[in-house]
Amino acid sequence: MADAPILVLGATGSTGRRVAARLADLGHAVRRASRRGDVRFDWTDPGTWPAALTGVERVYLMAPHELPIDPAFVGEAVARGVRRFVLLSSRGVVEMRDERLLAAERLVRGSGVGWTVLRPDWFNQNFDEGFFRPSVLAGELVVPLGEKAQTFVDADDIAAVAVAALTGDGHEGRVYEVTGPEALSFRQALAVIGEVTGRRVEYRGTADDYRAVVPAETAERQIRAWDALGDGEPTDVVARVAGREPTRFRDYVTRAWDAGAWRG
Repeated sequence: MADAPILVLGATGSTGRRVAARLADLGHAVRRASRRGDVRFDWTDPGTWPAALTGVERVYLMAPHELPIDPAFVGEAVARGVRRFVLLSSRGVVEMRDERLLAAERLVRGSGVGWTVLRPDWFNQNFDEGFFRPSVLAGELVVPLGEKAQTFVDADDIAAVAVAALTGDGHEGRVYEVTGPEALSFRQALAVIGEVTGRRVEYRGTADDYRAVVPAETAERQIRAWDALGDGEPTDVVARVAGREPTRFRDYVTRAWDAGAWRG
């Protein structure tokens, strides 16, 4: 089915809505699925799955927040004719032993159809759309990563790679480490935000800093996981796969600030 819609799960999220928009801009039929999408989709309600999957051959697949991907969904998708999955995973899943995402990767690898895994680093948009935004507005961010370098990547660039993998050839069986073009510590990234916006954000990056603000059990688990991460190294995936230069962090901050970010 050349005109079969491409299913985008999490279609209202940071990457999902960008994937859907880019596909539509390129002339592809898109089925946006989420609890508030074109098609209602709920991971906890298998009764919503058939409407999302019927007539679909390609799927942008995201794990539900803090939950694993249900193996039954992947099985039903393949049974209904899905022939390609592009899975959003994360950098460092092996080092951090992130069993939720590793299990998702195993599911698509073992599905019997084409698959591509995306492993992006921290999203730039975490700072203005996501869970770091309240900290930026409050003037203090606590993340127990010290001065380790991160390859912050723009959600638009992740979406561009995802769309290439969904619509192009040569991506099956590939794991793409999706990064920005530079490695910055959280301290350096917050300094850029300060320089562009005039908003000072203090960085506290020790394990003890984190323990002081996060419940003990959660803090210890996350500290252990993040301790396993080394410094991030930029890759050429965005340029090679999506055919565009990846967004520099300062350019992202300038764009977000011009659009009204962090003015609340």
